Amino acid sequence: MATKPALSLRQQGQDWLLSCTAEPTGARRRWDREELAPFPTGIHWRAAEAPLLPSVHAMHRIGSKRLGPVLANVDTELVWWLLPPDVGDQLDDVRQLTVRCSGWVLDCPPVLYAVDGCMWLERPDGTGRLTDPVLLGAAFGPGGRLSEAAR
Repeated sequence: MATKPALSLRQQGQDWLLSCTAEPTGARRRWDREELAPFPTGIHWRAAEAPLLPSVHAMHRIGSKRLGPVLANVDTELVWWLLPPDVGDQLDDVRQLTVRCSGWVLDCPPVLYAVDGCMWLERPDGTGRLTDPVLLGAAFGPGGRLSEAAR
């Protein structure tokens, strides 16, 4: 008796991302045309925008086991961190981060490949894991060092 192969982590991540829009068919169609698809923030996650190079350094400080999805646009040199939808004002004092309001639209490529200079630096893994705003703030904060307890 043949068993059904498990979905790859990338496919699981893409399925999760599609579950975060009311228009998954429309998103797939856009991706088939090699276009970005709009994903409104607020219900499933919020987005914090930051410059590319400091974000890459912050990713290393946080560590891959604690990262949620991180989307980059290499043409604009911007990155968007996916955070819990109830992030509140926890990152208001972190000058390099702009937390976008609920309803703001993030244009996303598929998880499986890049589109128009946009790519996932840390792909959604299908679990719904998001970056902890406290860790993100610490990674961008003065010195950018996480305490041993936070690691």
